[in-house]
Amino acid sequence: MKSSIRDKAEGAAHEIKGALKQAAGKLCDNTKLQVEGACEKAAGKAQEKVGEFKKVLGK
Repeated sequence: MKSSIRDKAEGAAHEIKGALKQAAGKLCDNTKLQVEGACEKAAGKAQEKVGEFKKVLGK
């Protein structure tokens, strides 16, 4: 699998996982879990952007 595709897929998975953590944190009124979810979601978006950048470069 190409590196760019892998980065995009892993990034999307982290975004989903982060969104789920955020929702669980809100549901349980757990601020720490909400923050962890937001961080993981942001990291997933960044990883997807890295994948897009690699695709443009052809890697």
